[in-house]
Amino acid sequence: MDDLRLNKVSRLVQKELSEIFQRDGITSYNGNLISVTTVRMSSDLALAKVYLSIFTPKGRENAFNIINENKKAIRFQLGKKIKNQVKAIPELAFFIDDSIEYANRIEELLKK
Repeated sequence: MDDLRLNKVSRLVQKELSEIFQRDGITSYNGNLISVTTVRMSSDLALAKVYLSIFTPKGRENAFNIINENKKAIRFQLGKKIKNQVKAIPELAFFIDDSIEYANRIEELLKK
């Protein structure tokens, strides 16, 4: 698969999922702010690995569980938005992106 096509679909999925989470985040995910940091597409565009930053650490696991429970509904909403731009709507696999916490931890260690 062409890298250009992978990048375009990846950016499209990231943009549309960001809008979905921004619109539904406050009401559906216990008031957590959810940001889509990265989307990595498989070479056949059948799977999208979606990395999320969930702000409000104490409710992170609960919000992540709600997202995984609603994976089909989120995919359906995504499909309504991108159906004219891709042949098939990719399956979604969500992961927590903890790079911000990792960077903060390294910064704390360097300050000591």
